[in-house]
Amino acid sequence: MAERFIVTYRIFSDSFDEAQSRADGITLEQTVEIPRDVVPSGYIEDVVLGKTESVVPETEGTFLAKISYSPDAVGDSLTQLINVIFGNSSIQIGLKVVDIELCPTLVSQYPGARFGVSGIRSLTQRKHRGFVCPVIKPQGSNSERLAELCYKTARAGADIIKEDHGLANQPAALFRDRVKACAEAVNKANDEKQAEGSITKSLYFVTLGGHSDQIAEDASFAKEVGAHGVIIMPGLIGLDAINRLARSIELNMPIMAHPSHLGPYVLSPNTGYSHATMFGTLMQLAGADISVFPNVGGRFGFSEEECRSIATACLTSKIGQAILPSPGGGMTIDRMESMMSMYGPDCVYLLGGGLLRYGDEIGKGIEEMRNALDSIKTV
Repeated sequence: MAERFIVTYRIFSDSFDEAQSRADGITLEQTVEIPRDVVPSGYIEDVVLGKTESVVPETEGTFLAKISYSPDAVGDSLTQLINVIFGNSSIQIGLKVVDIELCPTLVSQYPGARFGVSGIRSLTQRKHRGFVCPVIKPQGSNSERLAELCYKTARAGADIIKEDHGLANQPAALFRDRVKACAEAVNKANDEKQAEGSITKSLYFVTLGGHSDQIAEDASFAKEVGAHGVIIMPGLIGLDAINRLARSIELNMPIMAHPSHLGPYVLSPNTGYSHATMFGTLMQLAGADISVFPNVGGRFGFSEEECRSIATACLTSKIGQAILPSPGGGMTIDRMESMMSMYGPDCVYLLGGGLLRYGDEIGKGIEEMRNALDSIKTV
């Protein structure tokens, strides 16, 4: 039998017969998009048309439907793969994607992250424990101020220095001026740390928030001036933007996916994607090395169960290698023990606006976070 990939949908329905009918409707909607009685026999019916593999009860009012698709319906485009997974059907109420299982052909086409957990550990030389990641902000600061924050946090031992996702090409800190200044600041701090005997290295990640046709050019510029990684918002410019950069041998930089504009995909209880699928599986599929998502206890309302499911999906080598979960929001020193218990050592712990309360002593906040992570006993 020809290989096929499988998507699992949660169907909200009052009866098995209705759920079965909806599943059969999905097979048409996601492929041929014509009535069943006019589907041409032969190749289109046998191969291209989606197939309902199973429909089973999950809870009262929900069913899990496994539907298989041929890679022939996809071709070589990630955009079309996502279109087959949940294109028109995403417009329907009472339907949620909860799992994706690729076939060998698609696994070979989408190998996942270039760096993943092991690669980020190699780049930072942070062999154990969690990663400390300050977010450089706020928007409106000039390049010199942002570079100063980069330098101070790098000198204090930050593993990853992430630009705020709201930094683009605003007049206060134009993209090229800002990136050059910040990259120089972080590399200066790295050189000083190395001279003092430190083996760890801080990685500066640049936000690519410009026009879609400039993403590759901006990424190349960032690498040229000494940046170490890039940040992409797939909710705004698409998962394929991550995939194109992840595949680039010339760029060869780790990629952080930011969740801006992805909320509507997961927040409805009966539409969209499960949290684990969106922030774990799809980010692995696109080729992200780090997936940022709202932390439990922050201002966005993700539950502990949802956050745990995201971390588990990221750290499961389902598509390519495991990638790093990166919860942000509500991350304070006094919560580190519970956060470490929840996420474990393979995690990028984001420190946002609260870090700015340290003022010119911002490095102290980094040191306190590092000490907190290092002092917690792991099983």
